[in-house]
Amino acid sequence: MFELDRVQEFDPGHDEDFFAALPARPAVFLLEMRAAEARPYLARTADLQRRLRSLLAVERQPTRRLNLREIAARVHYRIVGSAFEQSLVLYHHAVRIHAGRHRSWMRLRPPVVVKLKLRSAYPRAYITRRILEDEALYIGPFATRRSADAFLSQSLNFFRIRRCQIHIRRDPTFPGCLYSEMKMCLAPCFAGCSDEEYAAEVVRVESFLASSGASLVDEFEQGRDAASAALDFERSSAIHKKIEKVTATLRLMPELVRRIQDLDAVVLQRATAEQTIAAFAVRSGFLSPPFLLEFGSLAAEPRSVEAIFREHLESEAPGDLPGGSRLPAGAASLALMADHLSLLARWYYSKPRAGEIFYAQAARGGAPNTPPVWPYRRMVRACSRLLAQA
Repeated sequence: MFELDRVQEFDPGHDEDFFAALPARPAVFLLEMRAAEARPYLARTADLQRRLRSLLAVERQPTRRLNLREIAARVHYRIVGSAFEQSLVLYHHAVRIHAGRHRSWMRLRPPVVVKLKLRSAYPRAYITRRILEDEALYIGPFATRRSADAFLSQSLNFFRIRRCQIHIRRDPTFPGCLYSEMKMCLAPCFAGCSDEEYAAEVVRVESFLASSGASLVDEFEQGRDAASAALDFERSSAIHKKIEKVTATLRLMPELVRRIQDLDAVVLQRATAEQTIAAFAVRSGFLSPPFLLEFGSLAAEPRSVEAIFREHLESEAPGDLPGGSRLPAGAASLALMADHLSLLARWYYSKPRAGEIFYAQAARGGAPNTPPVWPYRRMVRACSRLLAQA
């Protein structure tokens, strides 16, 4: 789906015919050289005709600008309908052409995530760019370390797990830290709590992060309702203020941010063809090639747009990428996920952002393996908005 599907031979003696045949549209292209051992030139552009003219035309005067006229043999290219598609196509070919250094070539940094390190004797949460196969809880991707730290710092104010990085020895003579003095930490460092008490608090933090804050809001709401039922209106008012603080903290958590294994979404973009939408599914943080919604021909189809969405989004087997390809295993899978999350975050946090994204929601009261629920009607309306854009 991401292949460079068009090819054109370059003959310096007929360069004007070559340039005239190229579309003046956004594309990803690969220039092959005449020498078999020469590395091809891979790039993206907003105007394919203009970019190749600058690379292959005769220089009228001496310049330091790159010119490949004397060594280029042919160009392979793919016209793209959006910047999002362009990034995915470029990444797909950069992995092959620039193997081992494609991330630095694309300036693709690992995603910023919040990690709750559950394997530790006394778990703590912190910001990282490394996703490991270590049974930790990861939520993200955030736009920057600063935004992730702002969210995490305020979130931890509602809990009493440690924020320090020291090795815990449970020494009663240890003086502790500022957080323990303010009663904002259970202070396992000087045996201020039992292991069971600390583990229970970690469970609350894990539930908070995994549910995007819903577990803590539910906990406080139940306490507020119980206080109101007992006519303890002062306590009810105090709990309500806590709920407002939690809600304010959750505003620092972008909608994209969630447990990365639960990041199931679909990104809608304009496609290259007229009256066509490209839908890129995201499964557990992995991006896939798009499936196309060709509205120009759908009027004659017996299926509705919603049925086409259902066919593609509900038919994938667990462990597969959309489209049927198998996920790599181990470290390769985590590296691929990190790249895909980085590409998704780069698009999501871009300004202005073209296209729309919709998320799958867990079915209410469903079993653990219950398929997620997709907002199909909202997705169909979004397609109409994208097609109406000039």
